[in-house]
Amino acid sequence: MLKKLWKSYSYAIILFVLSLAASVILVVQMETLESDKFVTVRVSEGDSLWEIAENFSAEHSLSSNEFVSWVEQNNGITGGRIFPGDVIVIPVKAVKGQPFTELASSELNE
Repeated sequence: MLKKLWKSYSYAIILFVLSLAASVILVVQMETLESDKFVTVRVSEGDSLWEIAENFSAEHSLSSNEFVSWVEQNNGITGGRIFPGDVIVIPVKAVKGQPFTELASSELNE
């Protein structure tokens, strides 16, 4: 029975599998490109999302509440809980070649 189905629908099955694979690849690439546009920050001891929002306030045009909501939504964080060592993406445009910063200095890599 499987041989009969394969003979009748092999082209449709192959087309479906290739379409699915292409879709997955495109989604992964789109997510990678999106995260490359923003600064990635490693959380230090004592940091909070509100403190990070204030430290980078000159680099973005969001209110602190909007900043925190954006970070929570795009990093899968609930209740504003972040921990030392966490790496989060913040809504600050990355400088080409320097998408990562440590929060200890609270400044972009110079």
